Amino acid sequence: MKKLLTILLTLTLVIGLSAVGLAETYTVGTSAGFPPFEYVEDGEIVGFDMDLMKAIGEEMGFEVEFKDIAFDSLIPALKAGNIDVVAAGMTITEQREENVDFTNSYYSADQSIIVKEESGKDISVLYGDNDVSVQTGTTGDLWVTEKLADKGILTGDIKRYDTFVLCVSDLVNGNVDAVVLDSPVAERFSEIRPVEIVGIIVTGENYGLAVDEGNTELLDMLNEGLRKVNESDKMAEIIDKYFK
Repeated sequence: MKKLLTILLTLTLVIGLSAVGLAETYTVGTSAGFPPFEYVEDGEIVGFDMDLMKAIGEEMGFEVEFKDIAFDSLIPALKAGNIDVVAAGMTITEQREENVDFTNSYYSADQSIIVKEESGKDISVLYGDNDVSVQTGTTGDLWVTEKLADKGILTGDIKRYDTFVLCVSDLVNGNVDAVVLDSPVAERFSEIRPVEIVGIIVTGENYGLAVDEGNTELLDMLNEGLRKVNESDKMAEIIDKYFK
């Protein structure tokens, strides 16, 4: 009996220690064509959002793995349970909040208009018979559609792509006249591609991490992790890494 009790206690201790050592892993969906927030480098998904999620995981004791998905498929993937969190520079909007729950905002941005370098084009490129490229399902897509195309201000084509990498490549190749995209991403592309920013559309957008609607436990944990990251030096380090 004493020997059996010893064995049971030993097993309990081993199982307990194993449980402590096994951190939960969350699958984070992103769309890796949105530098510097998410992009692919040497075959690995990297960027501001990836570093932020890792920092939150370190604070809250969980691991993360990243999955690259087309932007407009991220919320369906979340609803289907294929991913646990969306970290993709996603703007918090009322329409999206009908399907998902967002954390507190972690970054604010506007929209920018970029054209091919030395093209001579300016903000008037959004008027008349010009072709504009956007990423499908983004706030830039919605703004160009609702504010320009639907009102007959822009009469050219709106070309939609899964990633801004394809949008910018189309611009550089002369297939479109402009791209409308988030300002920090436009700034990054202006550094690495022959494009330039010719205007800012002040939209006051706020980025948030998204979880499935009603998943309050995960939402609360992410918000607590964000708070801890913001109060430590980690957020400043991540910002300095990607924006300075």
